[in-house]
Amino acid sequence: MKINYTGINHMAMATGDIDATIAFWRDLLGMRLVAGLGRPGYRHYFFEISKHDMIAFFEWPGIEPLPEKDHGVPVKGPFAFDHVSFEVCDEEDLWQLKQRLEDADQWVSEVIDHGFIYSIYTFDPNHIPIEFSWPVAGVDLRENPCMADTAPSTLATEGSEPQPGRWPRPFMASSGEKRMVYPGEGTVLLDEDACTPSVKQQMS
Repeated sequence: MKINYTGINHMAMATGDIDATIAFWRDLLGMRLVAGLGRPGYRHYFFEISKHDMIAFFEWPGIEPLPEKDHGVPVKGPFAFDHVSFEVCDEEDLWQLKQRLEDADQWVSEVIDHGFIYSIYTFDPNHIPIEFSWPVAGVDLRENPCMADTAPSTLATEGSEPQPGRWPRPFMASSGEKRMVYPGEGTVLLDEDACTPSVKQQMS
């Protein structure tokens, strides 16, 4: 049976400073804070990327920021990534995935009811932690934000919506000749001569 993926439900990252994270993702980038879970020593907050996607952050004592580095450059040491959650179309897809993983002798968790999603957990061959999630019908954190943290952070008490005045007011974006777009490595994918004939046939 074909599994119907619908995209990434949420990316789960880690931070040692949830208020700085809220200030950046909610107030600077404009992503609504739609849910918060927590208790002393632990928090898990969700930000709305779109009507379909979210990014989440765990806050744990002792987490340190990553060393600054250019995108795609290998790094060792502290981390910011916890797991990625892929959303499936319906509950049957979740059970089919669980069976498929079990049949392949891959470790997979039981189905867990998180209230707003049902999830299973596994690892890829690189030990990347993966979650597959099915949204519970009628429960949408984006429509009904909920802060269930028993000790919410200072900025979290301000609510879901971006708060004005925390960052400098942006200037008008550049236009016309001032807008420069520089080529990246991916532009080679548009060059038919850069792809081998076998690859082009497979992709067509």
